Amino acid sequence: MVKVVTINILFEMDVWERRRQLLVEGLKTVQADLIGLQEVNIQENTGFWLAEQLEMPYVYLVPYQERAYKIGIEYGIAILSRYPFIEQAQLDLQSQGRLAQYVQVQIGDRALIFCNGHYYWQPGSSSARMKQIQLLANWLGKLPPQIPVVAVGDFNATPETPEIRFMQEQFISAYAAYHGYEPEYTCPTPLLKANNSLWRTFGLWLINLYTNRTFKPWRGTLDYIFINNLLTVRNCQLILTEPAPENLNIYPSDHFGIAADVEWNS
Repeated sequence: MVKVVTINILFEMDVWERRRQLLVEGLKTVQADLIGLQEVNIQENTGFWLAEQLEMPYVYLVPYQERAYKIGIEYGIAILSRYPFIEQAQLDLQSQGRLAQYVQVQIGDRALIFCNGHYYWQPGSSSARMKQIQLLANWLGKLPPQIPVVAVGDFNATPETPEIRFMQEQFISAYAAYHGYEPEYTCPTPLLKANNSLWRTFGLWLINLYTNRTFKPWRGTLDYIFINNLLTVRNCQLILTEPAPENLNIYPSDHFGIAADVEWNS
């Protein structure tokens, strides 16, 4: 059995001192073997700090190739692991400067590929994101057919989009396999209120107006754990869903995380 996690930890440093405490407390409870992080702030070293706190000695950090949205903050993705990397690789996703990454680890006498990514940001469906997902599937499809694969990340696409339906044709969604449906939403959490960001609130309003023709605040499922048919899901739950006791608007991130217990098929 191996426990895997995905969580977008948000590159912004607002209330980071408190958020990082919540992240560590929640992730220590989960006791993951492999964690896929998105939006690792490279300047502030947030990925390596979390790895140190969680006593996960193996880190594979991949910076984005350009500063997304011209915001002046360098960020990327990272894999944290309790097991050494036998192999590691990255894939240029060819838009928004984004990349995917994977590592191969050996757990006992079993090999596993763990892939992490953060994909094209655009409300609704996106042809650019579909190209990224196809690149990902082709990349992972070149691996030996007998090796189990876990692919996690912030896919920036809701379950009804063609991009996620394409992923479901290639892989199994761990949450849906265990529960029979995807989460109601994984983003955003009430953390946005704590940030007091007018532009972000207005942006979410525009997203829903554009994609769903409604003035209600947007929320949806963007985060997933996918596995191939060489693995079985034994448990899968949302994590990092609770606010700080002293401030109900401070959450670990603007995304919930997902944790899954998976095991090799006999």
